[in-house]
Amino acid sequence: MIEIERKFLVVSEEYKKQAMSKNRIVQGFLNTHPDRTVRVRIKGDSGFLTVKGKSNSSGTSRFEWEKSIHLNDAESLLKLCEKGVLEKNRFNVSIGKHVFEVDEFFGANEGLIIAEVELKHEDEFFEKPSWLGKEVTGEVKYYNSQLSNNPFKNWSE
Repeated sequence: MIEIERKFLVVSEEYKKQAMSKNRIVQGFLNTHPDRTVRVRIKGDSGFLTVKGKSNSSGTSRFEWEKSIHLNDAESLLKLCEKGVLEKNRFNVSIGKHVFEVDEFFGANEGLIIAEVELKHEDEFFEKPSWLGKEVTGEVKYYNSQLSNNPFKNWSE
């Protein structure tokens, strides 16, 4: 139940040509405390409830527990979430032995595209496609829970 992943900004839309699948995701957070987050997600016609713990010092690893829930339950729980429900398209792209999840955000986070790759251990080698940009692993502002509270459109960078 330990999730190990690295995050990157995306510098082109080339990933779309390589995508194996695309899903619309709507998600909100029942809790965005820095030590733990509780997320409600609707992906297609499925619902999920996820609890994530605090990241380690590198931001690469953290506890994650996820459970499938009925779509109606997910829709009801979304109504209880903190402000800032996120909407995005997720593209799954196979590169070498890994699958990158590329999230293209909408609404208040429009213009932000982030790719994540899950690993078996923190120093595992993975091929980096040409569309990967700056690594943002461990940069808290790029966590979905933070994007719901401080969306990309509000950043001054």
